Amino acid sequence: MKGFLNASVLIGKDIVVTNVGIENGKIVAIGSDIEISQPFEIPNSAIVLPGFIDQHVHGAGGSDAMDKDVSAIATISKSLAMEGTTSFLATTMTQSPENIKGALSAVKDYINLNDSQGARVLGVHLEGPFISPKFVGAQPLEYVQAPNVETFKEYEKASGNNIKIVSLAPEIDGAKELIKYLKERNIVPSIGHTGAKYSDIEKGIEYGLSNVTHTYNAQTALHHREVGVVGSAMLFDELNAEIICDTIHVCPPAIRLLVKNKPHTKVTLITDAMRAKNLPDGESELGGQKVFVKNGEARLLDGTLAGSVLKMNIAIKNMVEKVGVNLVDAVSFATINPAKNLGVDKEYGSIEVGKRADFAVLDDDYNVLLTVRDGNIIYKA
Repeated sequence: MKGFLNASVLIGKDIVVTNVGIENGKIVAIGSDIEISQPFEIPNSAIVLPGFIDQHVHGAGGSDAMDKDVSAIATISKSLAMEGTTSFLATTMTQSPENIKGALSAVKDYINLNDSQGARVLGVHLEGPFISPKFVGAQPLEYVQAPNVETFKEYEKASGNNIKIVSLAPEIDGAKELIKYLKERNIVPSIGHTGAKYSDIEKGIEYGLSNVTHTYNAQTALHHREVGVVGSAMLFDELNAEIICDTIHVCPPAIRLLVKNKPHTKVTLITDAMRAKNLPDGESELGGQKVFVKNGEARLLDGTLAGSVLKMNIAIKNMVEKVGVNLVDAVSFATINPAKNLGVDKEYGSIEVGKRADFAVLDDDYNVLLTVRDGNIIYKA
């Protein structure tokens, strides 16, 4: 049996020295008395964690989910494996209907290939086009559409029913009907790129809103006479809050404020990374717009932040070292929390017998030494 032998492993809320046995891509046994005949070679100082899940990432390694190309999704998949990510949602953005459908079709075709070389695509995060024209961020304004169930059904069909999250502005006419439809389909309706007020969020939760897209960014801020999306994210325990922990999109005290005011089961780390991740600084592209990457920041020509080049292992490191969250909670923000949010926690998100054998092995400085998916190595440093 292959697996980990006498390794420091995160089991539940504890890091224990134990063995983990793997057969047929699943975890079949955990315990110091388990016989491991084919152990993964890792240093004694390494820690074995569940594989990371990134529910909001646009691209990496020079490719983007909007490229309408199966090979681009494969490139992203392999690139994400380098940071310990074993599962992700290929995230689209506001574009023409033709471009969105083309992108969704490429993701569908890639999923149907059952490629096992990189991180697994769990589906799509449709970020836009159903957003507020006043909070577009780095999304092109000319392609913004009002929320519409029939339009969404076209996107849903193009994706092969693989859309798992939809970021939308709940205050826009048509959002109520779309939120209800998404909820019925077990698709996560997410509050994003929006001018919503507290009352909009309160009503939206009744219809099915359950997630906040990159909390703090491209949404109404906390104000003492109107708490907006940010205040609502903290007040409503029903809402899972995404956060980009690169300390560029959101400063550490603001992240600390969010974490302090949320159940620790309702915070999810995302990278929101774009194609320039894992590439040298310089000019890149997002949705047909020029992006300039310098010193870890990706910005449009006018200075608007355009996604990130953040890696998930660094997001966890920042959460521990700059925000002050303990390691176990920081890891849960990138593993079991997104798994529960997406309704896939029976298979993913923690190291338990019966679950997929997905692991991220890190050294004591959060560098990824090994990434394992379904019991097979998909990245080795």
